[in-house]
Amino acid sequence: MLVLNLKNKKVGDIDLDTNIFGIKELPDLIHQYIRYQNAKSRQGSHKTKSRSEVSGRSKKPFSQKGTGNARQGSNKPPNFRGGAVSMGPINRDYSFSLNKKEKKLALKSALSAKVTEEKVVIIDSFEIKSFKTKDLFSDLKQFGYKSALFIYSENGIDKNFKLASSNIPKISILNQKGINVKDLISFDKIFIEQKSIDEITKRLS
Repeated sequence: MLVLNLKNKKVGDIDLDTNIFGIKELPDLIHQYIRYQNAKSRQGSHKTKSRSEVSGRSKKPFSQKGTGNARQGSNKPPNFRGGAVSMGPINRDYSFSLNKKEKKLALKSALSAKVTEEKVVIIDSFEIKSFKTKDLFSDLKQFGYKSALFIYSENGIDKNFKLASSNIPKISILNQKGINVKDLISFDKIFIEQKSIDEITKRLS
């Protein structure tokens, strides 16, 4: 596969591991992984107070007999104003588990699908001299993307690139440790720093 620079000029070639970047696409597993991501990020913080949590006294609000009212043990039941909510929602964890093999296979499948669609671009380095957004934007326009995800290596992202890309719409940067199926599918083109290829291959092997 071609290795380009940020000027969209060829600077070399690289062999991609077909066990990582060349497997069959598995739509069902990709869908399951996205469900897993969405469920994991869901808050589930909706809650109402039970009888033990509402403010009030547990003393009988009035005498057992002689008032003509139904007997009551406290003013906390749902039928009282300011009382508890009967069978209301409680804090809930919506996440479910996905084993490591499934996660790895889903990532491989998503990466392979992008390679097949020719939506993966290998960049030799994200280092740039200027931190000005207009300079980087004019260079990236040559790649003809609708949205782009830039995956950098463990060594970190170039400070100038981070500053320059922060104001460009529909662009996001991500450490290779954080690659996930949802981002790979959501963005039109995936730009991967050359140093990250070996790190991704090692992690998913």
